[in-house]
Amino acid sequence: MEAQWRQSGRGRGRARPGDELAARCGAAARPLASRGRGGARAAAAGTIGEGASGECRVLPFTRAAGPRAGEPAVARSPCRWRELSSLKKFDEIKKANQAAAKKLVEDQLSSSSEDDDEDAEVKQGKILDKTFTIYTTQTDGDASELERTRQYMNEAFQSGAMTCLICIASVKRNQAVWSCCGCFCIFHLVCIQKWAKDSLFLVSSPLMDDDFGKKDYPWPCPKCRFEYKRSETPSRYYCYCGKVENPTVDPWLVPHSCGQICEREFKPSCGHKCLLLCHPGPCPPCPKMVTTTCHCKKAKPVPRRCSAKEWSCRLPCGRTLLCGQHACENPCHAGDCQPCPRVSKQRCICGRQTVERLCASPQWQCDQVCGKCLPCGNHTCEQICHAGPCGDCPRSGKRSCPCGKTKFTLPCTEDVPTCGDSCDKVLECGIHKCSQRCHRGPCEICRQEVEKQCRCGKHTKRMPCHKPYLCETKCTKIRDCQKHQCRRKCCSGNCPPCDQVCGRTLGCRNHKCPSGCHRGSCNPCPETVDVKCNCGKTVIKVPCGRERTIKPPKCKQLCSRPPTCHHSTQEKHYCHFGRCPPCRQPCQKTLTCGHLCPVSCHDEALVKQTGFHQSAGPWEQPFEPAFIQTALPCPPCEVPIPVECLGQHEVSPLPCHSANPYSCKRFCGRLLDCQNHTCMKECHHVTKLNSSADGKKAGPECSQCEEECTKPRPAGCPHRCVLPCHPGDCPSCLQMLKMKCHCKLSVLYIECLKLTCADLKEKELLISCRNQCPKELPCGHRCKEICHSGSCPLNCSQKVKLRCLCKRLKKEVQCSKIQEGQISLECDALCKEMKRKAYEVKEAEAKAALEEEKRRQQAELEAFENRLKGRRKNKRRRDEVEVEQSSWQKYKNLIMLPVFGVAVVMV
Repeated sequence: MEAQWRQSGRGRGRARPGDELAARCGAAARPLASRGRGGARAAAAGTIGEGASGECRVLPFTRAAGPRAGEPAVARSPCRWRELSSLKKFDEIKKANQAAAKKLVEDQLSSSSEDDDEDAEVKQGKILDKTFTIYTTQTDGDASELERTRQYMNEAFQSGAMTCLICIASVKRNQAVWSCCGCFCIFHLVCIQKWAKDSLFLVSSPLMDDDFGKKDYPWPCPKCRFEYKRSETPSRYYCYCGKVENPTVDPWLVPHSCGQICEREFKPSCGHKCLLLCHPGPCPPCPKMVTTTCHCKKAKPVPRRCSAKEWSCRLPCGRTLLCGQHACENPCHAGDCQPCPRVSKQRCICGRQTVERLCASPQWQCDQVCGKCLPCGNHTCEQICHAGPCGDCPRSGKRSCPCGKTKFTLPCTEDVPTCGDSCDKVLECGIHKCSQRCHRGPCEICRQEVEKQCRCGKHTKRMPCHKPYLCETKCTKIRDCQKHQCRRKCCSGNCPPCDQVCGRTLGCRNHKCPSGCHRGSCNPCPETVDVKCNCGKTVIKVPCGRERTIKPPKCKQLCSRPPTCHHSTQEKHYCHFGRCPPCRQPCQKTLTCGHLCPVSCHDEALVKQTGFHQSAGPWEQPFEPAFIQTALPCPPCEVPIPVECLGQHEVSPLPCHSANPYSCKRFCGRLLDCQNHTCMKECHHVTKLNSSADGKKAGPECSQCEEECTKPRPAGCPHRCVLPCHPGDCPSCLQMLKMKCHCKLSVLYIECLKLTCADLKEKELLISCRNQCPKELPCGHRCKEICHSGSCPLNCSQKVKLRCLCKRLKKEVQCSKIQEGQISLECDALCKEMKRKAYEVKEAEAKAALEEEKRRQQAELEAFENRLKGRRKNKRRRDEVEVEQSSWQKYKNLIMLPVFGVAVVMV
């Protein structure tokens, strides 16, 4: 209840009604059981009240039953002193609880920028670094483009910097807010809702618009006047990026932020999204890297930041200008080229005059009349310098009389006469017509008398039609300000806006509204007030009305107060209010070792003192620890002294107070007697046998080598050395190697030493089995070479038979020549004659077969016709048609056998 009372505006800075009585008597905060035995007796005896003098006393009450009804209960109490002591202790506990509750409420409901100490600044720096982490990883740590966003975020933390311009009050981190997307100014959500409602009511007033409530009128931002639609009126509290509704209050986030990645699209849009955490103010420029070329497209594409992808190569543009004759000489630029700056002699449109003019404007007119003779031959062209033909004479063809009722066909040299009929043109009044005869020139004004009504519609009068009629009646309607009358003579009902000054006191309570008389809330006060620092050299301007609540600005001038420590001059720091910060200069006092103390000055260090006060009971509020200023002794000397380790591996700087030999924890590393390995013990002391001994040789404290020989063997030897780890070269390898020959058919045993020491030719002979190579050549014959490495030679020497195409002629040649295509065997004349005869025999056979097929079909046709001519009887006879064989079919075997026999013999 105390927190709720403090949170409401009424309980801030003054006591709640009834607190004074509760503080003196202690009768309104806790159950009676918590007051002790004395309090229980007092509650049982009577009610606790306040006397005329303000003292606490026990009021008697009458019981429904009892031996002495109406007698004061205090008179019957034997322990009056116990009751008074209990009430006194309860009073103390009550005051302590109220102070703790007040402090808790003030801490939780403080504004977003009330943490002004060093811890708050460190915390603010961590929050800003966390917000900018993702962006700076894309820019390799470059935060130069974040200055504007950083300014908005610093204002979110600075006390009094975030001010609602509508109510002129601070914006706190636990209040619902709304941010303008144009100027990014922050307002209270309730204030901006009321502002939008009042603005819409003013614009859509029924006195100013007949379509009240039908049109979607916009409402403006109070600062930048950016217009929003009626549907865009904020109704809910969102974070800056608009993802989370009602974001929770987190002390480790920017006030009113959700802590998520912003992901708003950059403006102007480039396809990427903001990488910062949810933040106030505008998004920084896009940090993505894109490959783009220059404006003129001549340079090669280079990687650049997306926000600065438009760049110039500084080479001449070279694009053809609008004149079509010259090229642009300006450096590579964006957009269209500028007009051609050169001057040239150019003719006018008619071609009579030539003048030096800018090349960018070749089309121009002189001031001479054309003067060419028209086709009629009687008139000349009166146009000013023009292109193309002059056209027909304007007086040729059919022409109308002045009133337009009659048309005449006359020569161009004669004027059109009047027709004599009435004019009948509509006069300026728009009601009556001209009653004169057809005439030249304008018609006269309307002189007819009509019954006219004034503008306000209250009076009528008969008067000439061309004269307006305004009465003297003053309008009594209320203007749009809903305060003053119109008072305009003969008003039509559409009264003008009020021209008087508003004069109402603004929210700053210092000035009055200078705007014209209006409805709704007044605009924020346009005045500003100067707020100065302690020395008065730094001044900031704040909205009028906030000078009493805003904190002074941070001054960049140096503080001029004298030092309070042993230093002659104090550390340079900026102007401030209150005490100077502790001195952070080096102490520079001489220590026992002779060095100077390098730590910060400790003449006025704050030391915490505890244990001096003991609480009287568990109900007593614990006291805060006391701090006193005292001079502390200098710490041990930390000047680095170079000290060598036990094994002489390194020289490390150690603090002066602990500069003794040490072990560096490395391996000893001294060369053992085997001359191949080093000592693997941890860094240790080594005794030198003589003064001339090398510092890298092992001593008696080092380990002994027990490893095998690991020296590299000759190339091709797979065996290990048979000796233990030894100095010098290894002996020659005398073992035998078992390996296959080149053709992989035989297994050979070769001495390892011979194989490793032989050259390429000797190795070729050692690995060969001296047998014929079993591999098959591409032609299909076996390789004739002795067992060898690599691929077989392609010059096959095997003899093969070569035949002609008809297989009659044959010849023996070398296989390699056939593979290379050097030799071929062609058919002779006899082969060609045999081919011809065989072809004739095939043609004769085909011709005979065709004649036989025709004869068979003819026979089948005759048999079918005979069956159709026969009588239809129950038992039909089958006509047997005997087909007689041809002479070729009878004697073809006798003819073909001898022919084929002769052909076989010839082949």
